[in-house]
Amino acid sequence: MSFTVIIPARYASTRLPGKPLLDIAGRPMLQRVWEQARQSGAQRVVIATDDERVARLANAFGAESCMTALSHPSGTDRLAEVARQLQLADDAIVVNVQGDEPMIPPAVIDQVAHNLAAQPECGIATLCVPITSVEELLNPNAVKVVADGRGRALYFSRAPVPWPRDAFSAAPDALPAEGRWFRHVGIYAYRVAFLHRYVAWPPAPLEQLEQLEQLRALYHGIGIHVEETVAEVPGGVDTADDLAAVRQRFEERL
Repeated sequence: MSFTVIIPARYASTRLPGKPLLDIAGRPMLQRVWEQARQSGAQRVVIATDDERVARLANAFGAESCMTALSHPSGTDRLAEVARQLQLADDAIVVNVQGDEPMIPPAVIDQVAHNLAAQPECGIATLCVPITSVEELLNPNAVKVVADGRGRALYFSRAPVPWPRDAFSAAPDALPAEGRWFRHVGIYAYRVAFLHRYVAWPPAPLEQLEQLEQLRALYHGIGIHVEETVAEVPGGVDTADDLAAVRQRFEERL
């Protein structure tokens, strides 16, 4: 099957300015992400940016880049603009790989694209990993996802869902053995026709409350397929501590 990877890469990160250009074991972070995406089965990998410095960097290491508007409120809006610029067909599949995921496994990029292709009634496919501690379950920065028996998302939340009422009443410091909880992994596959519909909708009330874009799709009745990742997905780079940890992992591999 054919699909395109689009990597949104903003220069103006609030916590780590110039993040795509930061060095990781001798190469810019953006190049590390691009190299991982190039190892997937994608027929095309495009870097989407609103900053000439990022575009020049991408061109310097041989990547295809696409300049987008400065005004986009989200990476999804940036994706939709790139799909228009590239004149991708309505039924084409695009995978959004974040520009701060230098260790993203190529296998999960392929996984999410193939999952969407196999689910024609869904507009989005995404992934999850098991939650293994109460601390993670209670952490609002770890987004939880609950799915039905067919692997369709029922809800995404920063709250601990589902809530093990009786078990937590008896032992609030341990995950109950009889339940399973999942953290959402922020990689998405979209059909282009759905992308154009999505960005035309205003933010949904649930989306604004939780500050989770994917709730806009659920609010409008769009199916989102969810599956456990086929490979470990290391954390991305949001803070200076994250950057130090990723640099250490790369140094250990050299």
